[in-house]
Amino acid sequence: MARVDFGKKSWLYPEPVLILGTYDEKGVPNAMNAAWGGMYDYNEVVVSLSDHKTTENLVKKGAFTLSFATKKTVAAADYVGLVSAKSVPNKVEKAGWHAVRSAHVDAPLFEELPLALECKVKSFDGILVGEIINVSADESILTDGKIDVKKLEAICFDPFGNNYVLANEVVGKAFHDGLKLK
Repeated sequence: MARVDFGKKSWLYPEPVLILGTYDEKGVPNAMNAAWGGMYDYNEVVVSLSDHKTTENLVKKGAFTLSFATKKTVAAADYVGLVSAKSVPNKVEKAGWHAVRSAHVDAPLFEELPLALECKVKSFDGILVGEIINVSADESILTDGKIDVKKLEAICFDPFGNNYVLANEVVGKAFHDGLKLK
């Protein structure tokens, strides 16, 4: 098999398309597309962030939500990553999203995003580490009381082609399929 070198690239796949939700000091909801994030520990998430209105909100409020963008929310999810709340303070409204206050942390949940991690800031120094306080899911994405990835229709960022792709096809059973090789 012949291999091709591409040099240093920020290519990791899949990259979930995460929407980081915060409130500002006046209680105005903000949403930001944050593709560079994932699990950090059993009950912690990590997100790499540069300076944004969102980072100011994180410092002031100490809380955030991390929601999964979906096939239905592609345009709005892309929009909140393209536009700064510093220049468009009502970008959540312009995205067509409706914010409701989380019962667990001082941060917004977005009705259009059916799965969210509700988090408290554990540390932030350009790298945000959050403790997951609660996971909330809209009943529309549940099957037999469990989150159904086919119903969720979460999207991922494809760094190779700069596309958003669906990530919901089951191809194996975790902690099971490898047992036949033992």
